Amino acid sequence: MVTATQPQVTVPKTRRERSDRRDFDWYVDRSVQTIVFISGISAIIFIIGIFVFVTKEGMGFILETFDFKEFFGSGRWKPTSEYRPTYGILALIVGTASVTGLAMLVAIPFSLGAAIYIAEFATGKTREALKVLVELLAAIPSVVWGFIGLTIMNPLIIKLFDVPIGLNIFNAGIILGLMAAPIMTSIAEDALKAVPDRYREAAEAMGATRWQVIAKVVLPAAKNGLLGAVLLGVGRGFGETMAVLMASGHSVNFPDGIFDSVRALTATIAAELGETAVGSTHYKALFTIGIFLFVITFIINMTADLIVRGVRKG
Repeated sequence: MVTATQPQVTVPKTRRERSDRRDFDWYVDRSVQTIVFISGISAIIFIIGIFVFVTKEGMGFILETFDFKEFFGSGRWKPTSEYRPTYGILALIVGTASVTGLAMLVAIPFSLGAAIYIAEFATGKTREALKVLVELLAAIPSVVWGFIGLTIMNPLIIKLFDVPIGLNIFNAGIILGLMAAPIMTSIAEDALKAVPDRYREAAEAMGATRWQVIAKVVLPAAKNGLLGAVLLGVGRGFGETMAVLMASGHSVNFPDGIFDSVRALTATIAAELGETAVGSTHYKALFTIGIFLFVITFIINMTADLIVRGVRKG
């Protein structure tokens, strides 16, 4: 009797345990899927929330005071004038573009050269060490770079080039170029590694040298990813704040050369927002600059993302 009834007691219990285990695994799986989905979509929600907030704060200026010709065509940024406040950001745009342009002249050769060496020449521990070093450079806070520009580059530029002040386009461009180079190097290295090895092997089989393989095969095949890396570097430079604020001289003017001080759009917001009355025209104008920056950086980053993904050609 004991042996006959023993299977009848244990089998249903085993089935229940397996059923409970499957139910538990299903709940765990669904919970993990939900957490991953929320984490993935949170970035989109945050971006939309930031854009809505900035637009809401700046819309008052756009509807009440905004003059397209003055805002984008005038270099007179004097929002605190007692007689007639002016809100022209052309000089700020020129300052931002000049610093970013010089930064790209510095960053592109360094980043592409480093990416080519890491992807095509470095091996083993050397490659891993260089990749870690690049990541460490990307992790340095922007205020530290600004401090370097303020305390080291400033007197060095004055001494070497015999200029009255070393806080200028040249200083900010070098600092910003060094800041943008690590992320450009990482993306460019990924683009070069994505080129199939059969391309290299076919070129080498035809007698091409190592440099000919890189110049004639690898770089043209990775051009979309490399262009995307450059555009992301431009977006990084265009949106940088603290380093540019500390190294550019923060002076509103149209520069005649790389040793002139300028003021960037982001630096203007950072320097003035804390001193303006909430809800004032000046306060709303700064948020309007924020809208302009948001749109520009969004376009640059979206274009870079499309190019990296191969959606756009050329």
